[in-house]
Amino acid sequence: MKRFISVKFAAIALVAFAVIGQGARGSSAAAQSAGQVPLFQVDATWPQLPNNMATGLVSSVAVDKDDHVWILHRPRVSVPAGKTPAPPVLEFDANGKYLRGWGGQQSDAYEWFDSEHGIYVADNGDIWLGGSSRPGATVCADSLKNMCTRGDDMLLKFTKQGKFLLQIGKRNASTGGHDTKNVHSATDVFVYKNDLYVSDGYEGPGAQGDRRVIVFDANTGAYKRMWGAFGNAIKDAKEEPAPPAPEGGRGARGSQPQAPLEPGPQQFTGVVHSIEISKDGFVYVADRANQRIQVFTPDGKYVNQVIINRPGPGKSSAAGLAFSTDPEQKYIYVADMGNSHIVVVDRKTRQSLYHFGNRGAAPGDFQGLHNMAVDSKGNIYTAEVAPGARAQRFVAKGMGAPPAQ
Repeated sequence: MKRFISVKFAAIALVAFAVIGQGARGSSAAAQSAGQVPLFQVDATWPQLPNNMATGLVSSVAVDKDDHVWILHRPRVSVPAGKTPAPPVLEFDANGKYLRGWGGQQSDAYEWFDSEHGIYVADNGDIWLGGSSRPGATVCADSLKNMCTRGDDMLLKFTKQGKFLLQIGKRNASTGGHDTKNVHSATDVFVYKNDLYVSDGYEGPGAQGDRRVIVFDANTGAYKRMWGAFGNAIKDAKEEPAPPAPEGGRGARGSQPQAPLEPGPQQFTGVVHSIEISKDGFVYVADRANQRIQVFTPDGKYVNQVIINRPGPGKSSAAGLAFSTDPEQKYIYVADMGNSHIVVVDRKTRQSLYHFGNRGAAPGDFQGLHNMAVDSKGNIYTAEVAPGARAQRFVAKGMGAPPAQ
């Protein structure tokens, strides 16, 4: 049975440091000027898996041009007792009916991940996958005693049917943030004009991590360019270690208390966690531990940034990004992992309008909100890692006033 999610006005101010385009500080559409915002209703019946099949930690979700929804999960982590782990790559139709699953096997042609992390479907139907294993991390198995021992330093491309097409990088081969052949725990990708833009990636434990955006040719895998925060030259974790992680919050590595108006560190720290490119050609990068989204041109020139819920209390706010489906992409939807919200942001003014969701296991709430995607009708799909371990669907209900608390 469906229920309406409760929503709260966010008291967050998203701070702009530059302007995108002539109208960046201008007014929004008439509906928004009147105080209306896009609204959503959770669909607690979505998705449906075959009997006795279950997912582990759901790390990522994507939508293809047919509005089929693709889920990537970790079948070795948190599958309920007595259930059969589903294949790591799952395809569902628009109604949530299970269509197929594949992946997880090692092959002479490619190296599968120790910890599945990101899934993306290109316009041509290619499926791109990334992993987040790195030595000493705790994302590879249920038991904290079984920490990761190898680096997922590669990206994989498949057809929708699971036929292997391309591998970029090799397992456990990264030499650091200046490496042009390998990634290291790459989190997300986006294909734009045949270039593959990669948010790369996790930092630590220890002096490891790339902390950058890197671009490859989407057909050949050839290296093209890279950049760091603010478009700076890259300093990897070995050259400039991140400050100590604060207490109290999964995924907070490398973050530190910062005032709401501070621009933040000159390098990405903790994890560069998501990347999206808008229709008007701007690259949006989620710098999760620094509670900010940075915006660039496709060649890496810094444009501006917004701060996402830096007062907290969670120190790991900008985990996933998606745009509304109107022609202007008026809204950015932000997965605020540390605070268990989806934040709705005006893309031009860079102001938060409201947020929905709370920390909890009920439909419409979140525990470990990690990634998100939007279909052609404007419905939002979310992926939760520990302890939520699920995917959810939020049906677009049109425009209206933000519901009262």
